[in-house]
Amino acid sequence: MSLFNLFFGPGNQEKKKLNINKLIKSDDINGSIVKLDEYISNLCESGNRMDSLSDPQKLFYYIQCLEREINNGGFKQFYMNSSGDFAHETCYALKIIGAHKTAGILLKANDRFPGKTIPKDRSERKKMVEQIQDSSDEVWKELDQAFIIYEDDINTLNMEFIKKNKAFF
Repeated sequence: MSLFNLFFGPGNQEKKKLNINKLIKSDDINGSIVKLDEYISNLCESGNRMDSLSDPQKLFYYIQCLEREINNGGFKQFYMNSSGDFAHETCYALKIIGAHKTAGILLKANDRFPGKTIPKDRSERKKMVEQIQDSSDEVWKELDQAFIIYEDDINTLNMEFIKKNKAFF
C-alpha cells in the first residue's frame, strides 16, 4: 500500500478524504505533517481558497507556510510572497499551538514594519519591504537564524493541536 493510500484511503486521489486517525497514530510525525500539509494545501488551492478550510486547518496552513518560506529564503521571502498575507494570523496560530518562542521571533520580524502592521495586499507589502529592507535585512537574517534553531518543536506542537481538533481536519 502506498503512503498516500495509507493516509488518504482508496479511491480517486484528487477527491481523497484525509484519514486523520491513521495520520495521528503514525510514528512518523514529520511524514504525517508533510502529508497533512499537502492535503490542506490542495484543499485551499495553495491559499487561493482559504474559505474552504476550517479555522484549525487555517492555523496549521499559516504555520506551514511560514516554515516553508523561512527555510527557503527567510523572513524577507515570507513577506514578499503570498504567505505574508497572513503574517499576523501566523503569529496568532503559533501562540495557539504553544510555539511561544517562535511566535516571539515572528513578532520581532513583523515589528520591522511601520506601525507594526503588515499589509494584506501583496503589492503594497512588497513596496513596503523594499522601503524597509535596508534597515530590516540584518535583523531579519538574525531572526532567520533564531527561527531555524527550532526552540519550539513545531511539528510535535502541530500534531498535538491536530489531535485536539481532529474533527476539523
